[in-house]
Amino acid sequence: MSLKSERRGIHVDQSELLCKKGCGYYGNPAWQGFCSKCWREEYHKARQKQIQEDWELAERLQREEEEAYASSQSTQGAQSLTFSKFEEKKTNEKTRKVTTVKKFFTASSRAGAKKELQETKTPSPSINRQASIETDRVSKEFIEFLKTYQKPGQDIYKQCKLFLDTMNHKRDLSIEEQSECAQDFYQNVAEKLQTRWKVPPEKVEKAMDQIERYIMTRQYKYVFCPETTDDEKKDLAVQKRIRALHWVTPQMLCVPVNEEIPEVSDMVVKAITDIIEMDSKRVPREKLACITKCSKHIFNAIKITKNEPASADDFLPTLIYIVLKGNPPRLQSNIQYITRFCNPSRLMTGEDGYYFTNLCCAVAFIEKLDAQSLNLSQEDFDRYMSGQTSPKKQESESWSPDTCLGVKQMYKNLDLLSQLNERQERIVSEAKKLEKDLIDWTDGITKEVQDIVEKYPLEIKPKSQALAAIDSENVENDKLPPPLQPQVYAG
Repeated sequence: MSLKSERRGIHVDQSELLCKKGCGYYGNPAWQGFCSKCWREEYHKARQKQIQEDWELAERLQREEEEAYASSQSTQGAQSLTFSKFEEKKTNEKTRKVTTVKKFFTASSRAGAKKELQETKTPSPSINRQASIETDRVSKEFIEFLKTYQKPGQDIYKQCKLFLDTMNHKRDLSIEEQSECAQDFYQNVAEKLQTRWKVPPEKVEKAMDQIERYIMTRQYKYVFCPETTDDEKKDLAVQKRIRALHWVTPQMLCVPVNEEIPEVSDMVVKAITDIIEMDSKRVPREKLACITKCSKHIFNAIKITKNEPASADDFLPTLIYIVLKGNPPRLQSNIQYITRFCNPSRLMTGEDGYYFTNLCCAVAFIEKLDAQSLNLSQEDFDRYMSGQTSPKKQESESWSPDTCLGVKQMYKNLDLLSQLNERQERIVSEAKKLEKDLIDWTDGITKEVQDIVEKYPLEIKPKSQALAAIDSENVENDKLPPPLQPQVYAG
């Protein structure tokens, strides 16, 4: 009923966080272990392969129809003209469908986008709605920022406006396709800044951050946790899972953090606050900043506890503990939002990418957490998950002198309630066992009696008539003389 003596910490090798293609960038579970760059390459290869297969299939079907038409011409005679018109119409319809499929999978040109804008009669609701205060503030700050770039700044602003207009008319696309559009836009703008406008690398990074902030502040309402995805379902599943694991202690995860130290306790609280605050941000980079601040507080807490710099093996278990203790709202939606619409360069390298990859690993670990992961027996794990009992709390002698008496009394009462609960469970279990034994004993005795009765049946004979006295018919017995007494004669 206790933790196993041999403890096994949570370990993730540094190589497991990198892209599995070996490019050296950080991978992501949402991209099947690839980095953003390699994932897009694999995605484009798979899509081009699918397009080619669909095109070959369409051509083969069209060729078969043409062959069937050619062979039928020689046998239909006078009806060939009418039938040929029908086949021509059918072939044209098939060609139109093939062309439509091909256009759907190919990138639309700027002229096509302009034509689409002209043909659209009903404007998007986002165009007509009044901009929020935050949106106005971000717009003003973005314009002021672009003034420092002079001529490139004007082109950047035009590109951003064109992208927003295009996205407003592509609401019917899937969230993956919208994400692909955003990633393409980031890549194109970054390349123009570096090659066409010769902007220094440090200014390119700042510009991309501002561009992302300007665009995603407007797109957040439409692309965060959209109804067409199962993000909300995943959020509820993760929250339910974390609530069921409320009993997990730092010792079970081998967390090298001592919350009895006031400074460490403050760091833990700040880390939890940062990871919860992530949901209130609208820009992917700002959400990443919350993850980074949370991670730095964790490293500081470990450093204070151990009096030495923290290692990666110390960081991941502590991050898992913080997530379990904080239960951040809409965790999966935030992770998916960052993955889909963050500037890919931030997720591929740097501390932001490292901390975000660790958070993804922490969530994956929580979803698959089992008894072996916590060094528990399966019986104890099942009892804790069902709420039948909980791990023993801290013993009173281990409290620091400065601990509040109310907290000590609370844990003492919790320990007492836990013990009473265990005793009650044992009593109920023993009572049920005794009841079963009594029922079995009664059934056994009844069966034995029945067997004996069947083997030796009881025969009850009728009562026999009693023998009558010799002089029973003499009604005057009371008048008889007394019996003769023996007399002795002397001889």
